[in-house]
Amino acid sequence: MYELLLKEGKARRGRFSTVHGSFETPCFMNVATAGAIKGGLSSLDLKEVGCQVELCNTYHLHVRPGNRLIKEMGGLHKFINWDRPILTDSGGFQVFSLAKLRRIKEEGVYFNSHVDGRKIFMGPEESMQIQSDLGSTIAMAFDECVENPASYEYSKRSCQRTTRWLIRCKEEMDRLNSRPDTVNPHQLLFGINQGCTYEDLRIRHMEEIAELDLDGYAVGGLAVGEPTDVMYHILDEVVPYMPEHKIHYLMGVGTPSNIIEGVARGIDLFDCVMPSRNARHATIFTWDGIMHATNKVYENDPRPLDTKCDCPTCKNFSRSYIRHLFKADEQLAGRLAVQHNLYFYNELTRRIRQSLDEGKFEEFRRYYSSRLAQKHCDS
Repeated sequence: MYELLLKEGKARRGRFSTVHGSFETPCFMNVATAGAIKGGLSSLDLKEVGCQVELCNTYHLHVRPGNRLIKEMGGLHKFINWDRPILTDSGGFQVFSLAKLRRIKEEGVYFNSHVDGRKIFMGPEESMQIQSDLGSTIAMAFDECVENPASYEYSKRSCQRTTRWLIRCKEEMDRLNSRPDTVNPHQLLFGINQGCTYEDLRIRHMEEIAELDLDGYAVGGLAVGEPTDVMYHILDEVVPYMPEHKIHYLMGVGTPSNIIEGVARGIDLFDCVMPSRNARHATIFTWDGIMHATNKVYENDPRPLDTKCDCPTCKNFSRSYIRHLFKADEQLAGRLAVQHNLYFYNELTRRIRQSLDEGKFEEFRRYYSSRLAQKHCDS
């Protein structure tokens, strides 16, 4: 469970303890959607780059290879060989974003698989059952992910439905955790706050779900196309209503600057595909800004991607070589770049934690928040 260790302004330094070990917060979860990091990194590699928590996706694992198979293999931890915490997203976002045909009913959502078109139904109970089969450390509640922008009235009805679904998730998880054949009888449940960009809906919904005394609370439905300042405004409005002694999770965010600004507003936990996805397209995050590794200026550059980085890639390979790998369309290019970017994100949150421990977070924020968002410049 979450332990709040100290605060600097709204920024929080904490620790979250689970049956699969504890992790320090603020924390960035490395996204292994289908049980693997896109870019060729294994669970063993993730330990080398400082990953504390893996995030896997319920929908994708349900579609392929199937949650029952994973349960037969001993659960997700054994299947992917990871002995630290795993959070599984409920599948709600993927149902609403990937399914071409879907019908939302009170019982759940009917849709067609994006892989083979087969008909699937997923509701709160089904999502909990799948996540129970996976045996993840933390399960996310099944929620409705509303397109942004959406009308106020639809957003209001959606929040109400998400609350009803959350109550069903909690009841089903309690039932599943008590079964003798469950993979992880200590599985935790996080609820998700929705409400689009309507402050009053966000606040009212957070107040409602806070009464359920869940293991953690997430803010969902942001970073989906709205301006960054709107996202920050919603966080400013809703985070004060999140239970103080529960972990605060901002889903699907984001850039290094977003993470720093999220921490400043009271967020503890983050995830995003950005570091791995961008890396596979030669976009590199460094302590001096964002680098595009295929630029011709790096053709004869013997230095590492980031001269201030101690990741395995930067310790062993040059900008010149990595540029060559991308130009030659070698798979190793993506692997080395992903390895660097994930190390960078994990190191970023480690340094944020260190700055909080030293009472210097605001100083860290002032220096790095804008610097990490700029175009790379050697200094």
